[in-house]
Amino acid sequence: MKRSDLNKTNLNPNFIGSWKIESLLCDEIISHYERNQQKQKQGQTAGGIELESKNRLDITLSPKELMLPENKIYKKYFESLFECYKDYNVQWPFLGEIVDHLDIGNFNIGKYSPGQHFQKTHCERIGLSTLHRLLAFMTYLNDVEEGGSTYFNHYDLDIKPKKGLTLLWPAEWTHSHKGNVLKRGLKYIITGWLTFPK
Repeated sequence: MKRSDLNKTNLNPNFIGSWKIESLLCDEIISHYERNQQKQKQGQTAGGIELESKNRLDITLSPKELMLPENKIYKKYFESLFECYKDYNVQWPFLGEIVDHLDIGNFNIGKYSPGQHFQKTHCERIGLSTLHRLLAFMTYLNDVEEGGSTYFNHYDLDIKPKKGLTLLWPAEWTHSHKGNVLKRGLKYIITGWLTFPK
């Protein structure tokens, strides 16, 4: 069998959208995170504690917790994220043809210390239990001193954390990625998924 090449075009999108959200919003999320140390868990994944894959301290919240008065900052965050999503739909209008709205799944606010990273290359849709995930989102909540970039291996794309930088990308295997080791300072993120409605 011989591999066949299709005609090439000069269009080479990676389908990773990026925007900058308000700096003050990032500060308020970090403050909320630090005030709630009792809710922070190390290395928590859907499959349990996996420090060898995910070495990060997270607070996990569900969409219904957005209604609690102490979590109002996250409602404000998702209003900003929705503006990013609307612009993503302008860039890729077919998305709006297959789904008229998306839900927010559980989401994480995470903190990395030097030496930590999400070392396993992974994608966000990995089996039947995650088929409902359509897009992943992540916002870097602070500037990072050294290291801590996000690497999308299929695109050889290394994204340096900058305060407020917000990413949306397909949850599929085509967007496998990992976090590089944080070398200095701290790294805060908020991350999760936009899912098909249930």
